[in-house]
Amino acid sequence: MNLHSELRQFRQQQQTRRVFLGRTAQGVGTFALASLLNSPAFAAAKKAASPAKDKWLGVVNPLHFPAKAKRVIWLTMAGGPSHLETWDYKPQLAKMHGEPMPESFTKGKQIAQLQNAKLNCFGPQLGFKKFGQNGQEICELLPLIGSVTDEMCVIRSMTTEAINHDPAHMFMNTGSQIAGRPSAGAWVTYGLGTEAEDLPGFVVLTSLGKGGQNQPIAARQWSPGFLPSRFQGVQLRSKGDAVLYLGTPAGVTRDRQGDVVQAVNSLNKKYDAVVDDPEIATRIAQYEMAFQMQASVPELMDTAKEPQAIMDLYGCKPGDGSFAANCLLARRLAERGTRFIQLYHKDWDHHGGVKDGITQKAAEIDRACMALITDLKQRGMFQDTIIVWAGEFGRTPMSQGGSGRDHHNAGFSIWLAGGGIKGGISYGATDELGYSAVENVVNVHDLHATILKLLGIDHTRLSVKFQGLDARLSGVEGAKPIQGILA
Repeated sequence: MNLHSELRQFRQQQQTRRVFLGRTAQGVGTFALASLLNSPAFAAAKKAASPAKDKWLGVVNPLHFPAKAKRVIWLTMAGGPSHLETWDYKPQLAKMHGEPMPESFTKGKQIAQLQNAKLNCFGPQLGFKKFGQNGQEICELLPLIGSVTDEMCVIRSMTTEAINHDPAHMFMNTGSQIAGRPSAGAWVTYGLGTEAEDLPGFVVLTSLGKGGQNQPIAARQWSPGFLPSRFQGVQLRSKGDAVLYLGTPAGVTRDRQGDVVQAVNSLNKKYDAVVDDPEIATRIAQYEMAFQMQASVPELMDTAKEPQAIMDLYGCKPGDGSFAANCLLARRLAERGTRFIQLYHKDWDHHGGVKDGITQKAAEIDRACMALITDLKQRGMFQDTIIVWAGEFGRTPMSQGGSGRDHHNAGFSIWLAGGGIKGGISYGATDELGYSAVENVVNVHDLHATILKLLGIDHTRLSVKFQGLDARLSGVEGAKPIQGILA
């Protein structure tokens, strides 16, 4: 019996629901199925599952708008940075340091760990200074970022729905607190594809600060959700093996490895021809990509050949695993065509010791953020790269434990640069104590809609039918691009 006959016999014994429905030709189900099979969503799913050699060009082809940007580098400050020690100076809060927090600010509001506690104002613990032509006022411990502040837009009126770490990361990444939704990187690569030939379109890098608060970051934060699994973010480790189990086994040549991949994919293709499962085609594509990455990833990660001036600019050493080293890798990935690059830098959860904590974090990110902007500008890539700097939420203007701040979602700060973003400006504002966003309030869905627009995508038209609804990254609550920050 040949392989094809064996597979047909297996299919008859192990009939899947997809095959059963696909073969059903009776009753009303025929018409419903015909409508489904002819839908753009089904065609897109089939196309997305095609092998890597059939380059994925995205479902948004042609673009909805002229694109201002080609790629995104998202700098995630995991733990929730305090806006009150970084980007949003509040002199009135400083005057009221130690006084009871006015109840008019907090009554009926969502508070994380300070529920039923005595709420006292906690003034800014670090000094602020004006930078740039427009006098952007930011923490004085960030002078190198201050030197490029004319390229940045600081949004001081950001809000989010979640107030605890994991759901807040989910919401910032996917637009939903519910696990199982596609991340922004998955949506973008699904919509636009990637220019990279031998690297993933969506890559994740993580680093841990010297404070040592190694809060877990789950892979569901860069999940494809209900999109085909080829849009999963791929985590590259900056120390040790960049991708676990990717290396060629000892004693196996690259040619022999290629023969194995080819043989496995040949079997998978025969099986796919019988059962017609998009995930099998995705598996084929991922085997081929993994084989290509065996050669491309070591070259990518080897920063030793970078000029010393570049290493000095970022302030890192090859393979040191720092946030700065990951910023350099982000530039190298962007050069090679990766569409969405997300960096997670941990250790921002300052329930205590916020002054010392932010002092340490400022030292870790100041030079690296400046270097990334400067390096991209030198290479002519800044104008078509969106850089986002954001945590999952901010911190309270009330003290916790005498020296720290609690989680806070009613108003905090992020910044964006490059890729069609207006530089040298502030957008929005919180109240005089930094508690609530009160001017040009921005939510996470607005942020997602803005990024998609800069990439040439109408956020209302990038959707997938899921559980009977048209699911979108930007949600269905009336999100709008933030027009005031667009160049």
